Amino acid sequence: MHFTHYRISHHGFPHGAATTKVHYNVPMPPIVFLEVEPQDRNTVTEHFGDVVTVPEDLQGKGVLEKCKDAEIISCFIYSKFTKDVLGKLPKLKLIATRSVGTDHIDLAACSERSIVVCNVPDYGSHVIAEHVFALLLSTLRHVREGDERVEGGTFDYHGLRGVTLRGKTLGIIGTGKIGRRVAQIAHGFSMKILATDHCRTLELEELLDVQYVPLDELLAKSDIITIHVPAIPETDHMISSAAFKQMKDGVILVNTARGSVIDSPALVKAIKSGKVRYALLDVLEHEKNFTENKELIAFPNVVSTPHIAFYTDESMHNMYFDAFDSIDQWKRKETPEHTVKPPQIVCDMPTKKP
Repeated sequence: MHFTHYRISHHGFPHGAATTKVHYNVPMPPIVFLEVEPQDRNTVTEHFGDVVTVPEDLQGKGVLEKCKDAEIISCFIYSKFTKDVLGKLPKLKLIATRSVGTDHIDLAACSERSIVVCNVPDYGSHVIAEHVFALLLSTLRHVREGDERVEGGTFDYHGLRGVTLRGKTLGIIGTGKIGRRVAQIAHGFSMKILATDHCRTLELEELLDVQYVPLDELLAKSDIITIHVPAIPETDHMISSAAFKQMKDGVILVNTARGSVIDSPALVKAIKSGKVRYALLDVLEHEKNFTENKELIAFPNVVSTPHIAFYTDESMHNMYFDAFDSIDQWKRKETPEHTVKPPQIVCDMPTKKP
C-alpha cells in the first residue's frame, strides 16, 4: 500500500557516499546554515563551498551577528524568526527551514519584507509513525524495566505483565501524511482505528477500515490517542481540561506533534487523577524549560524523549537536500517548489462529506 511518494535524493550523505558539489557561475550570496551538527557540516560545505555553518540556533550567543549580512539562512525549529529579529537581518531574502512546521517563523513579517520561506513538506512521515509505536510497544511491554531488571541480575517476569495492541481502539487526531502512516501500522496490529480530520481519506476508510468521527466521539471511545496536527492557533491547547474529561479513564496519550497542542497543567491533573494511564511524549510545551516540565516528566507513567521522532540518518539526509534544492532553485531565480503558502484546508486524496 502506498500513500505518499517518499523522496530519496540521489545525493550522498556523510556516511560514506559522495555528495554532488554544485558549481556556480555567479558570486555566491552570503549563506548561513544554523543548527548544524558536526557530522552534517561536510554535507553542507561540499554542496555550497564557502558557507557559514553554526551549531547553535539563531538565539545563541553571537549568532545573530554572524547572520547580519546573510541573504539566505537555513535553520531548524529552534531558531525563532520574529518580526524584531527579522528587523536585524536587513539583507535576508530566503529562509529555508529544515522542517515541516513553520511556527518558529513570523510568516506575515516575512511577507511584508518579501522574504521567501521554504520548508520540507515530507522528509519521511513514516519515521514519526515508527516512533509512535516504538513508544507504545516499549512502554506497554515494559522493555526498559525488563532490561534494567536483567542487567541487575534478576531474570524474573513477575510484575511486568504487559498490554497488547491487538483489538484496542486507536484514535488518530489528524490524518495527514504522518497520521496515515500511523493508521497503516495500526491496521497491521489489528487495532480498531478512529480518526478525526477536516477531510476524510477514502483510502483509509476503504482499505484500513478507519472510521472518521467527530473529535468528541474519538476522545470518548479511544483506548489510545495519538496526535498529528500542526502547531497553529486553532490547535493550541486543543487537548485541554475539557478534552481530558471526555476521555476514558486509563487512556494512553501519545504526542509526537508539538507540545503546544496539550495543556500541560491539565495533563498533570489528568495523570494524578488516573484519567491518563500513560503519557508518551516526544514533545513538550516548554521543551527547554525543565522547571516548567519538572513535575510532568517526573511521573513514572510519563515516558518522554527529546524530540527525536524525526531523527534518523535518512530523514536528516532528506531535510538537508530538500533545503539545498530550495536554495538552488531560488538562486536560479525560480520559485522554489517548497515555498510556504498561506494555510488552506485541502484534501489531497479523494474525499467524501461526513
